[in-house]
Amino acid sequence: MSPDADAVFEPCSGEAWRDPFPMYRALRDRDPVHHVDDPAGGDDYWVLSRFEHVFSAAVDAATFSSAEGLTFTYGEREKLGIEAPIVMMDPPEHTALRKLAIKRFTPQQVQAIAPMIREFVVERVERLREEGGGDVVSALLKPLPSLVVAHFLGVPQEDREHFDRWTQAIVSANATGDVLSAKDAVAEMFTYFAGLIEARRAAPKDDMISALVHGRLKDGEEVSPAKILGMGFTLVTGGNDTTTGLLGGALDLLTRHPEQRALLVDDPSLMKGAIEEFLRLTAPVQGLARTATRDVELEGRHIPRGRKVMLLYASANRDEREYGPDADACNLRRRIRRHLTFSYGPHHCIGAAAARLQATVALEEILRRCPDFSVDAEAGRYAPGHFVRRFETLPFDATGAAA
Repeated sequence: MSPDADAVFEPCSGEAWRDPFPMYRALRDRDPVHHVDDPAGGDDYWVLSRFEHVFSAAVDAATFSSAEGLTFTYGEREKLGIEAPIVMMDPPEHTALRKLAIKRFTPQQVQAIAPMIREFVVERVERLREEGGGDVVSALLKPLPSLVVAHFLGVPQEDREHFDRWTQAIVSANATGDVLSAKDAVAEMFTYFAGLIEARRAAPKDDMISALVHGRLKDGEEVSPAKILGMGFTLVTGGNDTTTGLLGGALDLLTRHPEQRALLVDDPSLMKGAIEEFLRLTAPVQGLARTATRDVELEGRHIPRGRKVMLLYASANRDEREYGPDADACNLRRRIRRHLTFSYGPHHCIGAAAARLQATVALEEILRRCPDFSVDAEAGRYAPGHFVRRFETLPFDATGAAA
């Protein structure tokens, strides 16, 4: 298939995130294996937009490697300045570390924190209800995932204030692709976790740091402090703004589709399927890159070895070839066999169950306590950054909330 001049990929950030979907559709329909060649002499890369291509690349880590970083910038691993976090590893190194980390993210362990999440959500939603509304991002959608990430990392309650400050700085810097702008926060957080690692070595607890400190890799080797720090960094950067994006997008969808909201209010048993539809449509991580380890021929195009390949999860999630002609519509009764919001294959998100739980509890309590809420997406502001689509601010109106 020859490239189409009308199908152009332009990285989004801030306001450009408001509606990237026509661009995705044009790419899927007219240039599904799209080549981006920087006219200013920068590095080129490729973009996959159809479900079948993105899915196949996600599960084929041998051909589409994560080891050189997840953005379309070359030399990303070197610029990061730390030992590669787990998201920049390939099997078998990735597999061994993932097996240790995932021990703290089993469905049973995730479900065990449901009361803590619900208590936090109820307190925040009640505050919004009493005040008639406010910015739901700062009130609930941002602090909730920070609470959960801190829990799984084993950060004591008395240290949460510092952790939240570091998290905010690192997430903001990571969104813009300039982690170095938060170097002070990164340094402080790494120093803190170095101390926490030693504390857990002496007295393990039921958290991920303890699991890694006392775990052994496949060859019996201890997990290095650098790898543990990299895992903490991954949870902070990957577990915060993504959940914020999911929840902000879900509240927007429920506001724009009152008939779907009514279905959920009348029949709460639809919530499980509704979460999957919200995940599919919001796809907070709109796309991440891999690096081709060999020459790849796809749809008549030649992707050379060593080139970055952007996997557009958000476009794949709206591909009519996978979801039918109404793929762009919000349908809470839709039967979804699979989606790419958490990727697929070896890099499927280890925090997927935690994200689903947070979304479920938050939406249940908002619909129970503020059934007639609305959010003003037009007045909301999208966050900067080329990879995560989320509201940075989102006005919430609790008018009509139940007494």
